[in-house]
Amino acid sequence: MQAKKRYLTLLSAGTCLALLLYLGGVRLRAARHPPPGSRHGPPPRPGAERPWPRFPDALRPFAPAERPGPEGGGGRVSPRQRRDASAGLYRGRRCRMESCFDFAQCRKNGFKVYVYPQQKGEKIAESYQNVLAAIEGSRFYTSDPGQACLFVLSLDTLDRDQLSPQYVHNLRSKVQSLHLWNNGRNHLIFNLYSGTWPDYTEDVGFDIGQAMLAKASISTENFRPNFDVSIPLFSKDHPRTGGEKGFLRFNTIPPLRKYMLVFKGKRYLTGIGSDTRNALYHVHNGEDVVLLTTCKHGKDWQKHKDSRCDRDNAEYEKYDYREMLHNATFCLVPRGRRLGSFRFLEALQAACVPVMLSNGWELPFSEVIDWNQAAVIGDERLLLQIPSTIRSIHQDKILALRQQTQFLWEAYFSSVEKIVLTTLEIIQDRIFKHISRNSLIWNKHPGGLFVLPQYSSYLGDFPYYYANLGLKPLSTFTAVIHAVTPLVSQSQPVLKLLVAVAKSQYCAQIIVLWNCDKPLPAKHRWPATSVPVIVIEGESKVMSSRFLPYDNIVTDAVLSLDEDTVLSTTEVDFAFTVWQSFPERIVGYPARSHFWDNTKERWGYTSKWTNDYSMVLTGAAIYHKYYHYLYTHYLPASLKNMVDQLANCEDILMNFLVSAVTKLPPIKVTQKKQYKETMMGQTSRASRWADPDHFAQRQSCMNTFASWFGYMPLIHSQMRLDPVLFKDQVSILRKKYRDIERL
Repeated sequence: MQAKKRYLTLLSAGTCLALLLYLGGVRLRAARHPPPGSRHGPPPRPGAERPWPRFPDALRPFAPAERPGPEGGGGRVSPRQRRDASAGLYRGRRCRMESCFDFAQCRKNGFKVYVYPQQKGEKIAESYQNVLAAIEGSRFYTSDPGQACLFVLSLDTLDRDQLSPQYVHNLRSKVQSLHLWNNGRNHLIFNLYSGTWPDYTEDVGFDIGQAMLAKASISTENFRPNFDVSIPLFSKDHPRTGGEKGFLRFNTIPPLRKYMLVFKGKRYLTGIGSDTRNALYHVHNGEDVVLLTTCKHGKDWQKHKDSRCDRDNAEYEKYDYREMLHNATFCLVPRGRRLGSFRFLEALQAACVPVMLSNGWELPFSEVIDWNQAAVIGDERLLLQIPSTIRSIHQDKILALRQQTQFLWEAYFSSVEKIVLTTLEIIQDRIFKHISRNSLIWNKHPGGLFVLPQYSSYLGDFPYYYANLGLKPLSTFTAVIHAVTPLVSQSQPVLKLLVAVAKSQYCAQIIVLWNCDKPLPAKHRWPATSVPVIVIEGESKVMSSRFLPYDNIVTDAVLSLDEDTVLSTTEVDFAFTVWQSFPERIVGYPARSHFWDNTKERWGYTSKWTNDYSMVLTGAAIYHKYYHYLYTHYLPASLKNMVDQLANCEDILMNFLVSAVTKLPPIKVTQKKQYKETMMGQTSRASRWADPDHFAQRQSCMNTFASWFGYMPLIHSQMRLDPVLFKDQVSILRKKYRDIERL
């Protein structure tokens, strides 16, 4: 009986197992071979297996999965998608550098940018003229399209609002007729305004093809990462070069101001962008949170006015916007009709921490800038939580945020030129990824525009990151002596200088740059020294050649010397010791200053002995060797040609460059009183120092250099560093640099 039960149990279990296997197999085959008409594809051929799906479009992986294109099968397409697709906005949305950019020309000729010549009869707004001028004045510009890596239209694409007087008509056909257009490949299009009333879409009004967009107010939805560049919205009055400095003149402790949070701007009663600004009155308290709006704008504002308009308009007139801006800790930056706002740059300059309230806005240069270090990113849906959120931020954090706003403003946003150059540098980093800048370079002083990755990919090779890396510069220097007169006597100052410098405990080698018209002296004419002496004959024999980045310079520090400089070994040792504490600055002996001449309305140059200075001449100065590379590759050929033609002003130009990078003055060290006279000994340079034309040339150079930089980068200082116990009435044996006082 028991055996019979066991037999029936086993039979039932086997039957159930067979049934499960059969049903599972049927479903598996159905999944592999969908019926005809199924959205998964047509049925396979008899006997054929196709384990992997085949995609008809090779670029499908670049499309966002959550948003199929208008042509996607089976999905419902919204009216907005149809409208934008027909306008060409999303036609190239799958573009990335790998799929829509040709790297070959860039790798062949380097990163060169070509601007199309302006067509007859085409008007260009001043803002776009500034954009093109910034490109044409940069080191990237080329007039030869065959050498170009990137192309920029001369047709004005900044304002694509059809209601704007700056709107360019028939742009679609004009662009398509360009013989280099190539469906937009390797082209960059600048745009500030797109769309018009009432939708303000991001359609630029023509098919951009495979072109990149440098666009303001671009949304994260339409932004193509690592292809487009988000730029800030700037006004037509934004300066082309230079720009004003930030308003944080000194660090106030505590960093709080009169107002905690401020805003003053338009309130839109209807249409896109009205919700956020209409709700600001809920947060306004009239004390430390002052958020003011006005309905009084546009022609028909009274037709749409609501019950709050009169009260809002009256309170709006009570406050001065500039006074609020300069006395606020945080500035609200809500969206307007478009995502971007002029308030953004205004807040940055004023050291007022921006509180972003524009959901979906791709912040300017977000690819490289960490905005969490300079702004508070809010949410329009959580407006009522903004005051409590910013009140909870510690004062140390507030000070750091304000300091970062000033750095970002002066590094990337204070002029049209900086905005354009930042855009180009970002694109260059994408092309040459192996030497691209990292986040630390972009977000720390001096910023990405002054740190050229072609020089080195190691941060320790730049003078600005020693503290971040826990490093110190090398403890030796290379002396570079600029020789321009023939060697006719063993008592010439250049030979005495060479011996004195070679005795320095920090000297690694001496390079004599022979820029004299006479042949090189015989080797035995040079004095014997304990360090190598390398004589380099200048090929072009011009003044700028003294700042070439010679491979022979293997140390971090360069001691630049004129041939008639008179320095002792002790003076050299002390100057180098000081430089080790300030490796990013020029440290040296002969000081000069600049001033503004009100009568002539121009900059003046003076060599008078005063209590302040703004330049340390490179006839006897120490600086980092990176400045040789920056002088050669960053400055335009026009300035260097001017220096070479005049055989003058190269030291002034180097001071301009270093002060522009560091935002700091040079450092003057102890100087013997006789230095001024000994510099004018019986040498070839004596006539130059006494020549009035020489002085007039330097005056002219000052103004030419200031014009190119767009502002005066030189900074006055009253600091002079002397050795400890210098001139003190104590025993000379207690002093380390005792010989300096005897000179």
